[in-house]
Amino acid sequence: MRKNKVLSGEWVLSNGKIYDPYQNKFLKGDLLINNGKIHKIGTINKKNINVIDCSGTIITSGFIDVRSHFRQPGSGYNETMKSGVMAAMAGGYTTVCVMSDTDKPLDSPESIKYIIDKSKELPISILPIGSLSVNHKGKELCEFGHMVQEGAVAFSDSEIPIRNSQFLRYALEYCNMYNIPIINYSKDIDMSHEGVVNESIISTQLGLKGLPDMSESTIVFRDLMIAEKTQGNIHIAMVSTKQSIDIIRGFQKKGVRVSAEATPHHIVFNENAVSHYNTNAKVYPPLRTEKNRKAIINAIKSKVISCIASDHSPHSSEDKEKDIKHAPFGTIGLESAFSASYTELIKNNLEVTDIIKLFTSGPKDAFHLNTELIKIGSNVSLTIIDPNKDWTFSESDIYSKSQNSLMLGMKFKGRVELTISGKNAFGYF
Repeated sequence: MRKNKVLSGEWVLSNGKIYDPYQNKFLKGDLLINNGKIHKIGTINKKNINVIDCSGTIITSGFIDVRSHFRQPGSGYNETMKSGVMAAMAGGYTTVCVMSDTDKPLDSPESIKYIIDKSKELPISILPIGSLSVNHKGKELCEFGHMVQEGAVAFSDSEIPIRNSQFLRYALEYCNMYNIPIINYSKDIDMSHEGVVNESIISTQLGLKGLPDMSESTIVFRDLMIAEKTQGNIHIAMVSTKQSIDIIRGFQKKGVRVSAEATPHHIVFNENAVSHYNTNAKVYPPLRTEKNRKAIINAIKSKVISCIASDHSPHSSEDKEKDIKHAPFGTIGLESAFSASYTELIKNNLEVTDIIKLFTSGPKDAFHLNTELIKIGSNVSLTIIDPNKDWTFSESDIYSKSQNSLMLGMKFKGRVELTISGKNAFGYF
């Protein structure tokens, strides 16, 4: 059972391998932390000091999530800031970028300030992704400059795609002033109308309207054409198709400022997961064919996709227990993101260090974030993982207020043992 603990005074993290993903090297020795700061790296000779034995583990930089929904501001029914943070720390995250939700857009400097102020009470960093347009209507640009000043790290209309190409052009040109990315929802609304699952033989068998591959890739191509013209900075979220990957790769080779992410559920599952009307497998983009799933893994290996985002999307049991046509899209993912991704990617010959980068340096570079480094004097922001731990993900491992996890019952290799942010630690002691 995981526990919360405040690490006051001096503590030694001993016998673990220290890996710095930002320098891409292992550091020798143990880590001495003192009241939330890294005090020494190397041989620790002090006696009568608190010790956390990290034998068999890797001590690395705290994970960063570039896409989570905490449903804030909101009622707190599906998630609160506190429960979202607990879920994040269980998954090894010390920084979470929260999306602007459809019904409560973060479309003003005041709403960004609200999230930043709320996060000051919390043990990890919560960074708001501001709305791209007022009320997500795609008609009036938000006050980017003032929102950046208050702490916005990117702009997106969340699950509402920008349909007006000229509006997206203006947004990319405007964002160039602040060197932060725009994230558009890669969904052609007209092509996707009332779609539920991937368009394929399975959608036909289930009697459900399909979401074609092209509904994603056509928008990706349009967006990158505009980004190339404006020299804008764009991030492609939740890539799910080979066509999209091929387009992104081509624009990256041309020097367009584009980064891309994948989700753990698109790495692990194909469309067969929804074949028994499993509403937890109803996600957007939909789970695609095995060919597309393998293309995502290959894109990770070739670094076309540089980060993994949890796309943590909490929904109540009542909503997810509706029939699949009317149940909402989304699965929670913070607690299981690393283990699910690691379990699948090591089978495909990725090194543990390469997988760690997908949760650290990849997100940092995509969103141009300032993060705490593993060096003397830095604030403690550490994730300790056991790469050889075999375990089964169950409801007791969920700290979100919602239980809509597609990963329940799965057997994983690799587990986050402990997350330390400042003086706050959460994990197995």
